[in-house]
Amino acid sequence: MDLVEKKHLSYLVALVLLVCATIGMVHYKQVLESSKNPVYETYFLISQVLFFGVIGYFLVSWIFKLVCNYRLLKNEKMEAELSLLKSKIDPHFFFNTLNNLYGLAIAKSDKTPEVIQKLSEIMRYTIYEGEKNQTPLKSEINYLEEYIDIQKIRYQKNVDIQFKKDVADDSTLVAPLLFIMVVENAFKHGIESLTEDAFVHIHLMQQNDTLTLEVTNNFEIKPETANGLGLRNLEKRLQHLYPNRHSLVLEEEDENIYRAKITLLL
Repeated sequence: MDLVEKKHLSYLVALVLLVCATIGMVHYKQVLESSKNPVYETYFLISQVLFFGVIGYFLVSWIFKLVCNYRLLKNEKMEAELSLLKSKIDPHFFFNTLNNLYGLAIAKSDKTPEVIQKLSEIMRYTIYEGEKNQTPLKSEINYLEEYIDIQKIRYQKNVDIQFKKDVADDSTLVAPLLFIMVVENAFKHGIESLTEDAFVHIHLMQQNDTLTLEVTNNFEIKPETANGLGLRNLEKRLQHLYPNRHSLVLEEEDENIYRAKITLLL
């Protein structure tokens, strides 16, 4: 007998008890009024207790069902929101990457095939790994490296791009596609706005159960990323996936240094 059948049987038993209790209360009430025998008063009280007990069972079951349905709807709403947030992030990233590839193709660069290959790896990761709730940190690192390699190929001017990793266990599970937004913004609002001496420094650190990604870049024009749609979506994803276990810090240092820092408590 499965869980649904057991549940239906319990409702049937409760319904039978309710009918019996109702009949018992009516019967013993009538007998008590005519005979005045205290035994019938006891029977009446037992029937009354049984009646209200079964009513209470149905009431508690109804409330429990409402709570379960509410939680189910809340979880479905959360999943729908996360999927929507991912769909907002991914096209923005691919739009910029395809623009990079288009520029190389127009210039007939020998690096075009390499970029296409790396872009295919990025698309594969986004499509397959992006659908998962968690992915190994190693996969997320490889994803970022593919993106950074594309940017290194794209920019012909002298730029300082560094990706430092201090990771003790790259099998640690994390939510996918959390770090790409701040990395992408560093290139978009940093290197693209500078004609020389541009840099993007990325540092991924793991200390016990804490994972931190820090991205620092310089810029010429004040970035508008703090109020951007992408970062608002990122903050929403962090709130859903790591409630009370994350921080997102965006700050300017000096006049032309911008720092983004994501910290996760795993």
